[in-house]
Amino acid sequence: MIHDYLPITRADMERRGWEECDFVYVTGDAYVDHPSFGTAIISRLLESRGYRVGIIAQPDWKEPASISVLGRPRLGFLVSAGNMDSMVNHYSVSKKRRSKDSYTPGGEMGRRPDYATIVYCNLIRRTYKDCPIIIGGIEASLRRLAHYDYWSNKLKRSILLDSQADLISYGMGEHSIVEIADALNAGISVKDITFIDGTVFKTTDLSCTYDYQMLPSYEEMKQNKRTYAESFYIQYCNTDPFSGKRLVEPYGKEYVVQNPPAKPLTTEEMDEVYALPYMRNYHPSYEEAGGIPAIREVKFSLISNRGCFGACSFCALTFHQGRIIQVRSHESLVDEATLLTEEPDFKGYIHDVGGPTANFRFPACEKQLSKGACPNKQCLFPKPCKNLNADHTDYLLLLKKLREIPKVKKVFIRSGIRFDYLLADKSRQFLRELCQYHVSGQLKVAPEHVADAVLSKMGKPENSVYRQFVEEYNKMNQRLGLKQYLVPYLMSSHPGSSLKEAVELAEYLRDLGYMPEQVQDFYPTPSTISTCMYYTGLDPRTMEEVYVPVNPHEKAMQRALIQYRNPKNYDLVSEALHKAGRTDLIGFDKKCLIRPRGLTGKPGGISRNQGKGEPSKTGKKKKTIRNIHKKVKR
Repeated sequence: MIHDYLPITRADMERRGWEECDFVYVTGDAYVDHPSFGTAIISRLLESRGYRVGIIAQPDWKEPASISVLGRPRLGFLVSAGNMDSMVNHYSVSKKRRSKDSYTPGGEMGRRPDYATIVYCNLIRRTYKDCPIIIGGIEASLRRLAHYDYWSNKLKRSILLDSQADLISYGMGEHSIVEIADALNAGISVKDITFIDGTVFKTTDLSCTYDYQMLPSYEEMKQNKRTYAESFYIQYCNTDPFSGKRLVEPYGKEYVVQNPPAKPLTTEEMDEVYALPYMRNYHPSYEEAGGIPAIREVKFSLISNRGCFGACSFCALTFHQGRIIQVRSHESLVDEATLLTEEPDFKGYIHDVGGPTANFRFPACEKQLSKGACPNKQCLFPKPCKNLNADHTDYLLLLKKLREIPKVKKVFIRSGIRFDYLLADKSRQFLRELCQYHVSGQLKVAPEHVADAVLSKMGKPENSVYRQFVEEYNKMNQRLGLKQYLVPYLMSSHPGSSLKEAVELAEYLRDLGYMPEQVQDFYPTPSTISTCMYYTGLDPRTMEEVYVPVNPHEKAMQRALIQYRNPKNYDLVSEALHKAGRTDLIGFDKKCLIRPRGLTGKPGGISRNQGKGEPSKTGKKKKTIRNIHKKVKR
């Protein structure tokens, strides 16, 4: 086996002595041969099974010839939009075009189309009308059945239909893609590959499809948002590989069939995936353009796990990676870390050891290993399940081994700590070692909000849990003689958040003395509970109505309240406080968020109640604005 980048040109194929590829992988990202990139994992895994894989990265979708640079593959095309949904990659939550694409040479924007998976597949179909096309990656995975598309504000069909692809390999894909490849290699027609877990296919005949649950038709869901919410929740409850049923979604005379999810990888399989012969960098042809920015964050990081039983409502991990934790062995991670220390630009710092949630190192309970995650219950919400095994012993041992590797100065944890899981562990040894060894001045955590009404819609613990964590974190740092801080991630305009809750969040930040530089407005990405709430106005778990801030101006007000100290936000904050009936927060008291407009800098008697519509009191000892300002803690 040649240890080199996979072919991207005919000349590369010739150097390997290939006349054709078995598979041609078309991706919306630049070609980065690193295990943090799905293209690299799938292509290297197929290579390890004896298949010849070529890469077409970011083809010119306006030029049909760009799709044929490697010729027709023997078995089929693999297509992915890349590591991100192409619409999330292109647009901010306000639907403004982003200026940079971190997965493109030099960060240049515009090298992939909107809805990239669909565009690439239709481009292939024009040239290779009968060649099998298998789509995968996050974009295909989360759009595998009918879904709300925020950017067009429409309920869209399964991406399988609009792309003209034959199959979807959904989820992480290692199991299903090898089974698909083996079936094609055995001469089975792609139309007959209907039996593989972790795949979605289309058919006009259900006579050979068994043990399935029929979903509402696409037309029914388009006409009734409640019907869509009910259908979505059926999908959500069937994302487990052990208990998930086969789902059928009708489209006129055609059906889209989702097979149950593929089984999670064993530790041995995970180790194998991450031990494949990656070049661990972007293709050298990108060097002149400035390289691929996305590699910087992951080059010296370690992926230790997959899956997340946190199941936050706004997160798509349940649909994509699932709730069952899959982990690599200590030996696998130590070997990779040792490999990192040999890189010429390694400075002694491992930037991260984690995954979706860093401190999950095994399934939530023993039952999940054989029966899967509970379909209608969550492990941590609203309270930790009584069967939850909250134990950081294994993770602590792993971190200790990594710290002891020669040339390693510091091992950071940046993936995110699930603080309610940390508190559920009766031991505080992990909190101690986290503060002592794995924080660089500040720890980023994600309470997301402080209003319990909003947190319940987010699937997050009550604010009292976060407050307990803050208290324990601060005490631990004091005990260790360290000055380290918490940086909370906060989200505005999530379903359930009215101006009342937004003001509550602003008051919390005022009392904290913290003003975030950036604010994450809720982003309705495909196939999350929160996105379903955004579109339907219903919580699919209970079918109760949910207040949803959809008006762009109200969303701007909620976002401005989080950054109320920014002078540019004054008008929005003032308007929000008036609409929320909280003009008591406009004034000169230390509890106020903003001051009355037009009074700053004018000497004279100013009442602290001014801003509530009350007149100034006269006859009392006058104070200048300057003197008042000295007493106000900004």
